[in-house]
Amino acid sequence: MADDLKLLRHDEFPPLLRQIADPPKKLYLRGSLPSFDREWLAVVGSRALTPYGIAVCKHLIEGLRGYPIVIVSGLAIGIDSIAHEAALENGLTTISFPGSGLSPDVLYPHTHTALAQRIIKSGGALISPFPHHQMGAIWTFPSRNRLMAGISHATLIIEAKKGSG
Repeated sequence: MADDLKLLRHDEFPPLLRQIADPPKKLYLRGSLPSFDREWLAVVGSRALTPYGIAVCKHLIEGLRGYPIVIVSGLAIGIDSIAHEAALENGLTTISFPGSGLSPDVLYPHTHTALAQRIIKSGGALISPFPHHQMGAIWTFPSRNRLMAGISHATLIIEAKKGSG
């Protein structure tokens, strides 16, 4: 990934994210923020997904093709990456909140670096409240989950167990 890291101040955040309790002071961005007049849908779920969960996720996102919708997810293994892939395959813009900083050296999970590059090349973005070289840690994931929900108009949960993120 080229060194295209941008810093967003609170007044540059998407409108819904400006309204959450205790918003971050700043966000780091790679890529382009989609239009705020679209509907933003967070898609989250299990890392231990089933063939049924994969099929449902792909089917639901395919059904959104052509609508002004942005798919938001966390780049994680499981439903997150399936949601990003399905969005890309169906011409939908997608943005990701990885549970780490945005440096290619710490991007979590590292196995999804190519997916992150495809998200950016397709007109989407990676967004993080964490410093550029912050590695993923147990405390970073709940923080980014809160921001994914806060930036989105709705959240679609696929195969998440009770008590999951």
